Amino acid sequence: MTKVKPKVLFFDVNETLLDLAIMKKQVGDALNGKEDLLALWFTTMLQYSLVMSASKQYKPFGQIGAAALQMVAANNGIALTQEKARETVVKSMQNLPVHPEVKEALAALKNKGYKLVALTNSSEESLQNKFENVGLTSYFDALLSIESVQKFKPFTDTYHWAASSMQVKPEECMLIAAHGWDVAGALWAGFRAAFVSRPGQQVFPLAAQSEINESDLKKVADILITYK
Repeated sequence: MTKVKPKVLFFDVNETLLDLAIMKKQVGDALNGKEDLLALWFTTMLQYSLVMSASKQYKPFGQIGAAALQMVAANNGIALTQEKARETVVKSMQNLPVHPEVKEALAALKNKGYKLVALTNSSEESLQNKFENVGLTSYFDALLSIESVQKFKPFTDTYHWAASSMQVKPEECMLIAAHGWDVAGALWAGFRAAFVSRPGQQVFPLAAQSEINESDLKKVADILITYK
């Protein structure tokens, strides 16, 4: 049975579209070469972004990332100043390369008539800079940062705000992401979802099953272009 095309495809950015390998090296350098701490740092950053949203507070994702980096450093006996943490996070987040299959996949989806929208926890300025640096801007119809609503994904309100911004209903949207928490949040908000199973990423077993689950974005796109 042929499936109906979503009216809007929303894309997570970090890890879904952009490769974090360089970030791992730069964050590792700031942590005395302990690149294995990247996952802990990213998880801590996400945790405290949710703490702030749950407490009706807001700081840009980059600032939360710098604070989280200081916390991880302190827990591992590494002295890291606030300025060095901020510099490391800003530098690492602005120079991320695109995964090799991404541009081909985005071009195929645009050619099929899909509306493509980026949806990120990063700030508007950070998102624009990232895309300009790697030539992704022209593939997208809109670039949305949660900075406008000041509530981080995966809060349900944030996905509903994104759908409303594009003048569509949640059930007419699909989130494409490489993070199980993001996919779960979107599904619980009424979105459809596609999971890109980048290395080290898993779907959340307690969430509904995503409509598509593939190892890279090209494979996801190949399925979506068969929709009518």
